[in-house]
Amino acid sequence: MTNEYIPPKVWTNEQQGGTWGSINRPEAGARFERELPVGEHPIQLYSMGTPNGQKVTILLEELLAKGISEAEYDAFIIKIGDSDQFSSGFVDVNPNSKIPALVDRSGESPINVFESGSILLYLAEKFGHFIPQDIAERTKVLNWLFWLQGSAPYLGGGFGHFYHYAPEKYEYPINRFTMEAKRQLDVLDKQLANNTYIAGEEYSIADIAIWPWYGNLVLGNAYNAAEFLDVDSYQNVQRWAKAILERPAVQRGRIVNKPMGEPWEAIEERHSAEDIDKALSLKP
Repeated sequence: MTNEYIPPKVWTNEQQGGTWGSINRPEAGARFERELPVGEHPIQLYSMGTPNGQKVTILLEELLAKGISEAEYDAFIIKIGDSDQFSSGFVDVNPNSKIPALVDRSGESPINVFESGSILLYLAEKFGHFIPQDIAERTKVLNWLFWLQGSAPYLGGGFGHFYHYAPEKYEYPINRFTMEAKRQLDVLDKQLANNTYIAGEEYSIADIAIWPWYGNLVLGNAYNAAEFLDVDSYQNVQRWAKAILERPAVQRGRIVNKPMGEPWEAIEERHSAEDIDKALSLKP
């Protein structure tokens, strides 16, 4: 007798358990008709305060902190647990039905931008901040931006899913993705041993991309896994993560489009600076 799973000749979709089992399907496209709301600012963000969502709101708040008024934005929440990402309006912006998605309405025709890394690069280039102009320094930043885009799925969809979200715990996938998560933390720790920020001595979109994933992880804000992963042993990542968290724009951006949490830690929508100011003023 064995409990080994034997794959069928042709896979068919069956109801899956767990937090996200009833949401995902093997087909793309809209499931229902609903237009996206549009606010008054040039930049319209449709997102949720997951690590990928935090990347964009942190960058927008950093740009506003530099006095760039053109970076004003409306942030509408997309509740992925309620399948908002499968509305016709959202799919028109992002055919992949994943948050975040951004529409820039500042020009003659709206520009749709999807995939969090693409949005960071778009905004950094549009406004000329947080990405170096020098080709060598720019390449360093892009190296780490693309490192994150390739690595984070192992942390979230791999380690986070099997360790935290899966309805049953299985040793093999947990060990497999724990090994990779710790290897990635060691990559970052070694890089930060000789650099103030991820790509060197300047804060950039590489830090903004990586912090919501690995910064939150080592600060104990992800998957209840800090002890399991021995995150305190990555001292350089700890130093970097704490320094990034001290930035006012990070404290502002990280609470946007969050559907739950203390009143000072989560606001569902953001349409002006006052929305964040009001929430942060409630902190004891």
